[in-house]
Parts: sequence; structure tokens; C-alpha cells
Amino acid sequence: MAPTPMVLTAGALTIIMTLVGLWFFGRGVGQIVGIITAGQPESGRWHHPWGRAGRALWQTLSHQTFRGRPLVRAAHWLVMVSFVVLVVTLVTSYLQVWRPDSVLPFFGTWAPWNWLTEFFAWAGLLGIVALMLVRLRTGSSERTSRFFGSTRWQAHFVEWVILLVCLAVLILHGLQARGDTFHFPLTAWLGSGFADLSPSTRASLIVLVSTGKIVVSMAWMIVVGLQVSMGVSWHRFLAPLNLMTSREDDLSKSLGALAPIPTVDGELDEDHLGLGTVDDLTWKDRLDVLSCTECGRCQDVCPAWNTQKPLSPKLLTLAVRDRAAQTHSGDILGALLAAGVSQTDGDQLVPDVLGPDMIWDCTMCGACVEQCPVDIEHVDRIANLRRFQVLMESAFPRELRRPFKGMETKGNPYGLPAKKRLDWAKDLAFDVPVIGEDLEDATEVEYLFWVGCAGAYDDRAKKTTAAVAELLHTAGVSFAVLGSGESCTGDPARRAGNEVLFQLLAEAAIDTLNEAKAQRIVVTCAHCFNTIANEYPEMGGHYEVIHHTQLLNRLVREGALTPTAPPEGQRITYHDPCFLGRHNRVFSAPRELLGSMLPVIEMPRSGENSFCCGAGGARAWMEETRGTRIATNRLQEAADTGATTVATACPFCTQMFDSASASVTGVPAPEVKDVAMLLLEGVHRSQAQDQA
Repeated sequence: MAPTPMVLTAGALTIIMTLVGLWFFGRGVGQIVGIITAGQPESGRWHHPWGRAGRALWQTLSHQTFRGRPLVRAAHWLVMVSFVVLVVTLVTSYLQVWRPDSVLPFFGTWAPWNWLTEFFAWAGLLGIVALMLVRLRTGSSERTSRFFGSTRWQAHFVEWVILLVCLAVLILHGLQARGDTFHFPLTAWLGSGFADLSPSTRASLIVLVSTGKIVVSMAWMIVVGLQVSMGVSWHRFLAPLNLMTSREDDLSKSLGALAPIPTVDGELDEDHLGLGTVDDLTWKDRLDVLSCTECGRCQDVCPAWNTQKPLSPKLLTLAVRDRAAQTHSGDILGALLAAGVSQTDGDQLVPDVLGPDMIWDCTMCGACVEQCPVDIEHVDRIANLRRFQVLMESAFPRELRRPFKGMETKGNPYGLPAKKRLDWAKDLAFDVPVIGEDLEDATEVEYLFWVGCAGAYDDRAKKTTAAVAELLHTAGVSFAVLGSGESCTGDPARRAGNEVLFQLLAEAAIDTLNEAKAQRIVVTCAHCFNTIANEYPEMGGHYEVIHHTQLLNRLVREGALTPTAPPEGQRITYHDPCFLGRHNRVFSAPRELLGSMLPVIEMPRSGENSFCCGAGGARAWMEETRGTRIATNRLQEAADTGATTVATACPFCTQMFDSASASVTGVPAPEVKDVAMLLLEGVHRSQAQDQA
């Protein structure tokens, strides 16, 4: 039988749309490959490729990189799988345009295939409707929305394409069902609505719906081919590759240590000290930003953005993406300007958009990295932006001049003399042995106690240092310190972009530790903990590093320390330091230790979702001149739990909260104390009871 005019028209339309769609899609693929391969080389991303590929596939299929929002996670998984399954049904649609009774060759009449197709058509439909409702409920016009600044039309376009394709598959199955509940168990009921149609009308509807399905699918290919920066679509192809080329071989999040600055034969490459222009972007930087889905999870948890500052990790990523792809989005630019980002000029990474606000407001808490479902490395990129500013432009906040000079000349950011490093021990009832003076090396004790700059010089932190020393002494744990031989680990320098200064400090500290034969090191500062444990190994410093809350908790469990509960009425909440918790996954030890005295009241944001104190990324030495202080936001949250005490586990958290106490409103500001101080009080109460 000769094709009808409608069939000929539909066939011609689908052929034309397919050819155009494939051409534009192929053009887009070529552009993306060109954008990525134009980047600077970056090594270490292809080690153990088969293992990486397997883990990336598992992470993609399991959606384990999704944090929170279980409904969104489930809906997105259903849409993802339905996309793969329903692409196969396009073959059937091409056949049905010419012959409405056609089925997929080989297994088109196989019942399980029809069941699978129907299930994921319904699942994809329900999933995309759920995601559309989430976007509608969340909104995108208010700064508080995670979709603020996301390119709205692109998201809506993709959602409607998926919706229409799923509907087309279901309608086609309904037209084919004709009461066959075995092959079409989920759509046969739809077929009852078509029961009275004549065979020719039914055939015409199949041709029309199949054509519409193909046209919609090819329109998607044309649009995404024209919009290579359309991460909401391209991420389905780029995200698995981005996961596979993660910084770590096990594809864990890029937390803990910063990515080292590129070197040539072990020396810094003076042509590429950080990230300053689009030419400095590596191929991984480009893949990273092109993979962004604009979901806004990073923006939703960013402490800077949540306290009305211009930095949004999402908008920063999208600005860099548009620059690399040579595209422009009004939504992104408008959001950046509305956020108050100071504009720049010249040959900057993103001229007229990316100003110093977005570079220096970051606390490097890692919340953005933790939340990103496609493993974008925001913190490393911001660190490289800072490196360029400091090392190439000598442009950095003036507040950093003093700590830089202090670290360079005195070995600490406070600029105080080394002879004062033991002042914290003056009032102790026992002597603290110093390696090189009282002991030859650290092999004579169980632990080397790394005091840290804050622990040696800050008045509040010195009390914590003394408390830890007394607790170790009480528990019969032998330890020693370096005294005036200790210097800054270099964390503030590295996080502030002064990589050269960091390497000088780190090399000196590693030499000192190696000379002291240090093996097991206990530290009270989360930043020292992170640096010695995670950043020194790349420079040859390998040690067993333990945080004081971990050691003290073990001593309590073993019975070496026995605390008594505090007076009735005291209520404790615990703040997770970012560089102890999120960056190093130490969550349970401080809570168990506190729980040995009193149940811990959890704040709404706790554990891996904890909110920053504002001190990280060398922000402890910089003023917050915009919005609400991050520490005020966090301390208010602690106060609102009804807690009378906020337990901390890092001296910088203590400093930041102390300075924010006066800003708490509505309820009394809680007292701020390190976990060690609270434990020491509990041990003293226990000792007093034993003596009574």
C-alpha cells in the first residue's frame, strides 16, 4: 500500500528534523571537546582508569553523591534512567511514522521490554512532574532560592521535553494496547479511551504522536547543540566523565588538602601560578564548569551567600563556564550584579563580572564540594584564583599583610616571638617536657603535642591547650612539645593563596618534625590537623595525626578519665568545625565525649551539613564588611536550640563565636567552650566527689 500524504509529510519532517538535530548536536559535541582540550594540561586524573570508570558508573547509577533531599534524589534517578530507556523507543517511533503497526526489531513483542518501557515512562513522567513542582515551589527570583541565578528557560525547556516524550510513549502504548493487559499492563486502561476509533484513525494518531515525539527530541538536540553551556542538559554526558576524573583515585570528594599548584620538575611553574585568565584554565577546570547542572545546592549551603555576601559558588562556576565557552547568560550576570559583586576590567578571568568579593569571601568550608552531585571542585578553583592574585598580582586584602609578615618573619600569623610559645604552660602543676631540651626526641613519649599558633598565643586557646595537657597528664599519657621549635603549619598562607610562603613554612615544619622523630601527633586545632594529616604527605611528611577530641574520647572510654555530669540546667550543643568534620569526617568522637557527661542537643545544621564559623580560608584575619557575620548566624542558631553552652573543637571557632556573642538576639548568648575545657571540668567534679 502506498504511503498516504500524511505519512509522507510526517516522514519528510522527521528526516529533516533528524538530520538538522544530529548536525547541531554533533557540532555541540565538537565545540565542547574543543573547549576542554584547549585547557592547560593537568596530570593525575587518569590513574587506574578502569577502577575510576567502575566507581564513576556506580556513583552515577546509585546517585550516592546526592546529599539530602531524598525526594529530589529519587525523582532525578527515575528521570535519568527513563532517559536512557526511552531513547531506545525513538527507533520504534521512526518505524511507526511509516508503518503504524511496527514494533522494535528482535524484542519489540517481548513482554518484559514493554513492561520496562511502560514503567519508566510513568516513572519518568512522575519524576519530572515532581522536579517541576520542586522548582515551582522553590522559586528562582528570590536570593534565598537555590535556583536564584540559574538559567530558567533552559531548565523549563528540558523539563517540558522530558514530560512530552514520556507522555508520547504512554499514549503510543495506549494506542497499541487494544485491551492487551499482558503486554501493556500499565497503559491498557488508556487504550479503553481509544477503543471506538477506527483502524485508520488509530493509525493516523500513532503517526502523529510518533512524529511529535521525534520532533520534540530533535528540537532538544538542536537547542543543546546551539547551547554548549547548557549544563542542565549536557551534564548527563559530562557528569560521569567529571566524576571519573576526580582528584582522588577513589573518587572521594575534593576535601581535606588543597590541590597542589602545578610544578615543572618539582619547581613552581612561574607561567601558571594560579588562575588569572581563561588561558590558565586546565582541561579539568573546563570539564568541571561545563558539568554544572545549575541545581544551586552549593549556593544553598554556602556560608558567605547565606549571610548576604556576593560569593555564590554556583554563580562563580557559571561565570567561569560562560567565559570558557564564550557564551553569555543574562540570568547569571543579572544575579551577580544583584548580589553586589564588584566589577573588574582588563584581562581578568571573567572581565566586568568576577571581582575580588567572590574570591576573598570564601571560608573554604567545603560545604559546596560536599553537596555537589557532579563533584565540582569549587574550593580548589577559588584557591587557584587567590594564588594568582597573591603571587602574580600582589593583590590581596590589606588585613592579610600582618599575618603574612608574621608567618614570614616570626613563624606565626600573630607576629609574636617564639619564646612565648610556652607561656600557656606557666601555671600548670607539672612540667611539660620540651623536645631538644628535656628529651632528645619524640620516641621517648607516646605523643608529640602540636600546640599550634592559636594554642600558643591566643588567650582563650591557651586555656584549651593547658586543659588538654592536664587531661593527658591525669590519664598517664606521656607527651612532649616542641616549644620554641614549633612554627606555623602554613595553613593560613596556603588558604590565602600565598603558596610560596606555605611551602617554606611546611618544609621547615616537616624538617622539625622529622628531626624530632615524630610519629604520633596530637593537635587541638582543626586547621593544623588537616594540614599535617593531609597536606604534608605530598611534601614527604608522613605522620599519624590525631585530634585531641579523638584521643580524649578514647581515654574516657578506656576509663583513664572519668568525668561527672555538669550541674542540672546546663545544656550543651556541639559545633562541628569544618576542617575537622566535613573535611576529615571526624563527627562521632567529640559527641561521644560530650555524651559521657550530658546528652548533646543538635543544631538543625550539624554533622556533614554543619554551618561554618567564618574563620576558614584565612578569614580569621579578615573583616566581614558585608551582610551578617557568619559567626553571628551560627551562634544564633546554637542559642535558638536552648543550649547554655556551645562546645567547640577548634580554637578559631572559639575565637569567632566569642566575638559574636554580643550579636545574639532574642535569647541569652550561650557560653563558648572547647570540648577539652568541658571534659576537664567534668574530671575535676569527679575528683572532688572522690575526695568528699
